[in-house]
Parts: sequence; C-alpha cells; structure tokens
Amino acid sequence: MRHLRSPRFRKLFHNVYVDAAIPLTPEVLASAALSISPLGSHASHHTAARIWGGIVPDQPMTHVSSPRGATRSIRQGVGSHQILDGASVVSFGGLRVSSPEQAFLDLAIGLSLIDLVVLGDSLVRKGTTSTRRLVEAAQTWQGKGHLAAGRAALLVRAEVDSPMETRLRLLMVLAGLPEPVINHIVYDARGRWEKRFDLSYPELLVIIEYDGRQHADDDRQYGRDIVRREELEGEGWRIVIVRSLDIYATPGATLERIVRAMQRAGARNLPRTLSRAWERHFPNR
Repeated sequence: MRHLRSPRFRKLFHNVYVDAAIPLTPEVLASAALSISPLGSHASHHTAARIWGGIVPDQPMTHVSSPRGATRSIRQGVGSHQILDGASVVSFGGLRVSSPEQAFLDLAIGLSLIDLVVLGDSLVRKGTTSTRRLVEAAQTWQGKGHLAAGRAALLVRAEVDSPMETRLRLLMVLAGLPEPVINHIVYDARGRWEKRFDLSYPELLVIIEYDGRQHADDDRQYGRDIVRREELEGEGWRIVIVRSLDIYATPGATLERIVRAMQRAGARNLPRTLSRAWERHFPNR
C-alpha cells in the first residue's frame, strides 16, 4: 500500500487508485466507481451525462445505479442510486452506462428546467440523441420526474452551440416572446454561405447575440466582431448584444432591450405584457 501513496498514483476512492499520468475522464471515474459497486451496476445521472458529452452543473460525485436489493457503495465520492424499473442501460466502451435519454430522465429530478434543457441541447449537439428521442423517452417514462422531463424535452432544440445560447433563448421564450430562429444562415448572391446568427428574427432583421468574455479578451477577434457588426447594421440588421451579466444579473432589463429592438423593427402581435414565468428561473439580482 505504501507505494500507492507515492506521486505515481492518484487516489480516486477508498482503496481505489489510478496511475497519476491517466487523465481523469468521466469514463475513468465511472470505471473506478463501478469496480467497487455491486454486480449489475452502471454509471448514471451526472456521470452518464458527461460520458455522452452532455453539459451538467459541476458537482463532486461519481454516480452509479445498482440493482434493487443490492448493498450500494457508501464510499466518499460515490453517489449511489437504485436502478429504476424500465431504465435504459447500454454499453459504452465496455462500461455499463445509462443511455443518453435515461440520463436526461434521471436528472429531471435534481436539475432545474434551465439546466435540464441545457443538458438536452448539448446531448443533441453531440449527436448522441435527438429531440424526437428525448420527447418520446419523456412521454413513455413513468418514473419520478416525468413531468419535468416532458416539459424540458419539448424545449430542447438541435444545433445549439452553447449553454449560454440555450439560457438566452429560454429567457425569451419563458417571457412569452416568439421563439427566435436558431443558426439562421444568410447566403450571398451566388448561393454561398455568408453569415450565420445564433438567435434571430430574420423577418424583422433582428439579431440577438450572446457575446462571451473570450471575444473581448482576443483583440483580433474583437476587431473582426466590430467590423462584422458595422456591416450588418449597414445592411439594416438590428443587433442586441447580450453578455453573461445580462442573463444572470439583469434579465429583466435584457428582455426590455430585446422587445425595444423588435418594436423598432416593426414587430406585430408582441404580448402587451411579458409573462412573468421567466422570473422563477432568471431572478434579477
């Protein structure tokens, strides 16, 4: 045991070590946790979601689900669950793991609506599932969280590039605004791809764009962004730039900016008063 305490090894769980040179991927952690779990266990919840390339909130546990009646692991760092009736388990690189759809269903209990849609968008983006499969899984699931899973699945979309894009879209939708088009592409006169907008209302020539900090930190990229925005404004587009703080700290003011841009562009049939449903998920600070 003494040699295991050397810098050559890294402790994962009680009496479970790995070569320090091996990257700690979700698969490595899952394999280690399953080695100390009852026969028939599988990686689940947050761990399964990460194995499939999904985006979930950071937390310190490696999650496994074990057969009913088995003595579940109580070791520090292992989140133990009971396998639910009807759960979908598949093989991934030799590991038993919840299917992408099952991981989505399992996490409907613990994640917020916003985080669950972020997970769904990211799984679809990775190509490990589809919007249709998530909706169908939620509709047939009878376990806990089926209502939350069903609501979130209907809000999952394809080709979403980032979690912040998901959050921005949901802020707008939950406020009762028309759902923006995702990844609208503008072609030039020869039919070649020219521009793409994350979120937009093409019929109004309105773009709602999330701008992450990395753009401002890169001078050359920031310069290209300025030129691009000037070109778009010259073509008649209105651009609403949204930053992280605009979503997390002042979502109400952000909605007002978006509505003003849409009104100035001639939008009709906008709700007289925005729904307050967004306030449950995006509290002003």
